[in-house]
Amino acid sequence: MTTDIDWEDAFSNGDYIENAADFPPMWSEQAAEFRASVRARLDLPYGKAPREKLDLFLPSEAPKGLIVFVHGGYWQAFDKSSWSHLARGPIEHGWAVAMPSYTLAPEAKIPEITAQMGRAVSMIAEEVAGPIRLTGHSAGGHLVSRMGCETTPLPDNIANRIDKIVSISGVHDLRPLMRHSMNEKLDLTEEVAREESPSLKPPRKGFDFTAWVGARERPEFLRQSALITENWGRAGVPARLVADPGKHHFDVIDGLADADHSLCLELTS
Repeated sequence: MTTDIDWEDAFSNGDYIENAADFPPMWSEQAAEFRASVRARLDLPYGKAPREKLDLFLPSEAPKGLIVFVHGGYWQAFDKSSWSHLARGPIEHGWAVAMPSYTLAPEAKIPEITAQMGRAVSMIAEEVAGPIRLTGHSAGGHLVSRMGCETTPLPDNIANRIDKIVSISGVHDLRPLMRHSMNEKLDLTEEVAREESPSLKPPRKGFDFTAWVGARERPEFLRQSALITENWGRAGVPARLVADPGKHHFDVIDGLADADHSLCLELTS
């Protein structure tokens, strides 16, 4: 009996999702329709790189605070334009929602992307008063969790305003990716993988943390969510794990677009 783990298979979400190829164009269509119907400030620069831009979606009245959503794609794909519709639920609850793009691998390595997210959150936090809540999907879940580490790139005055982080199917332990073919682009070393793994880093205090994952996801994503919940909980952060029944890696984010969905309520309440 072999004990080798097939790391290629462990992260191959689409291979286990029916009609997986239909999701990206559906997301783009829904996002474009939403952008055309809502108050928004688009393509705000937070840095000098071409992809260092973000969109800000606003409720009809003064916002309760700021939510930042960071997209996934294994740090190698997508941009902010495919996810605009996921701001619908938080906006209906009165929150402003920012969605940044970032430079993709291999042009940028993960530590550089982490620094970009620090600049993005810092910039838009200066324009929206109140508490800050962070959420992101997959690689985006990694990036928002990194903002909650003691080694956050955020300045104290911004980090201290964060009262909740919801990582949706986040990648919190980067070490297995060193054994995956995507590391040809990510260029992770043992040192960088450990430094950029939120589940292996001490968290800051002062915020609640939720690892939200689809119950039908690949076992590795369930492990990753359980690992950070356990480690951060032991470190004193109020942390909980939610396995959303019936959801897989591509539809687990849908609840953000529905103001009454438990995922949206987890983020906005």
